[in-house]
Amino acid sequence: MTVIDLGAVPFMDSSAISVLAAARRNASAAGGRLRMAVLTEPVERVIAVVGLDTIIDCYPTLVEALKP
Repeated sequence: MTVIDLGAVPFMDSSAISVLAAARRNASAAGGRLRMAVLTEPVERVIAVVGLDTIIDCYPTLVEALKP
């Protein structure tokens, strides 16, 4: 399992969305999982608008994201 802490990310553009989608595909193909944690409000909005939150689990804290 890989957890990405986005707490210090104030902005996300389409290239970052593409990278996250590719990372999710690669993790799944390898039998793993990708999770995102501590999304800032602007990033959370973008993630929701593009639907990335439907394929990558999002958690409010890093501790919660790291739970099995």
